[in-house]
Amino acid sequence: MRLLRSAQFPAFALIFAAALGLTLANSPLAPTVFALKQLHLGAGAFDMSVGHWVTEGLLAIFFFLAAVELKHELRHGELDSPSKAFVPTLAAIGGVLVPAAIYLLWVPESVRAGWPIPTATDIAFALGVLALVGRALPSSVRALLLAIAVIDDLIAIAIIALLFPGDLVPLALLAAVPVILAFGWVSGRAPSVWRTIALVTMAIGAWALVFISGIHPTIAGVALGLALASPRGERVRFALEPWSNAIVLPLFAFTATLVVIPDFAASPLGPVFFSIAVALPVGKIVGIMGGALIAQKLSGAVREPLANLFVVAALGGIGFTVSLLMNDLAFESDPASLTAGTLGVLGGSLVAACIGGVAGALRSRWYRQRGERT
Repeated sequence: MRLLRSAQFPAFALIFAAALGLTLANSPLAPTVFALKQLHLGAGAFDMSVGHWVTEGLLAIFFFLAAVELKHELRHGELDSPSKAFVPTLAAIGGVLVPAAIYLLWVPESVRAGWPIPTATDIAFALGVLALVGRALPSSVRALLLAIAVIDDLIAIAIIALLFPGDLVPLALLAAVPVILAFGWVSGRAPSVWRTIALVTMAIGAWALVFISGIHPTIAGVALGLALASPRGERVRFALEPWSNAIVLPLFAFTATLVVIPDFAASPLGPVFFSIAVALPVGKIVGIMGGALIAQKLSGAVREPLANLFVVAALGGIGFTVSLLMNDLAFESDPASLTAGTLGVLGGSLVAACIGGVAGALRSRWYRQRGERT
C-alpha cells in the first residue's frame, strides 16, 4: 500500500494506462475493446455503458478525494488564510484564463465549446512528476503547486456544474441536499460499523440523486468531500487514496484514451488539436507565472524565485485526467473533435511534463549542489 500512496505512482500508472488505451484502440483487438467500453450495465435511469460508469461513477471518487484535500488545505494547509491563498489563487486564475484565450483565438466558432479543456491541472500527475525529479527542491515549491492545482480543480468543478448540465430535474437535486448534510453530520459522530454503513449508503444515495438531477454526478463527490468531517476525512482519504491511484485514475485514463489515431495524411490534425497542445504548456506557463508575479507584487508576499515559479507553471500544464473529462463533456456528440481533443490533451500534457520535469531536475540539482558547497 505504501507504493500506491507514493506521489510518484500515479504518474507512472496514468502514463501506462494511457499508452495501453491508445495501443489497444489502434490494434486488432480494437473491436473487442470498444465493444466492452460500450457494454451497458444497470437498469432504468442507471442503464449506462461501462465507459459512462467509469466517467460518472468511479471518477466521483477521485473528485471526492480532491474535495477532502481542498478542505484540509482551506483549514490547515496552504490556503488557510486569505494572505496565503492570494498568490496561488491569482496564479490559478491566470492559468485558466490564458489557456482558454489561446484556445478561443485559435479555433473556429463551431468547436469553441472546448475552451475549458486546456484550463485544467492534474493534481496527481503534476505532483508525481515533481516527486520524481525535484527531491532537493524546497517544500514551498510543492506547496505552491498543490495549492494552484487544488484551486484549479475547484474552478474546473464550477465549470462542469455550470456548462455541462443535463436535463435538470430540480426535485432530485433538492432531495440530494439533506442527504449530503446528513452525511456530514453523521461523519462528525464517533465512528462505528453502523455509522460507516450509513455513510456509504448516504454517499451512494447522494450520487444517485445528483445523477438523476441532470448535474454531472462527480459534483456529488465534491459536495460529499466538503461535507465530510475533517478528522474522519483524513482517515477516509488515507484508506481510499491507494484505490483511486491504482484503479480509478488509470481506468479513466484507459477508457478516455481509447481513440483511433487518424490517418494524418488523409485527415490532418486541425485547430482543436493544436490549440490544446499549445494552450496547455504555453498558456499555463504564461498564465500561472503572470498571475503569481502580479499577486506577489500586490500582496508583498515572500517572492518565490522565478526559476521555481517556472517549474510550478510548467507542471501546471499537465491537464490529463480533468482535461480528458472536459474533452469528453465538450465533444460528446462530435467524434472527430473528441479524438483531436484527446490527442491534444495527451500531446500538450506530455510536452508540459517534459518541460517541467527537465526544469525541475535542473533546479533540484542546483539546490543540491548549493547544499553540498555550504
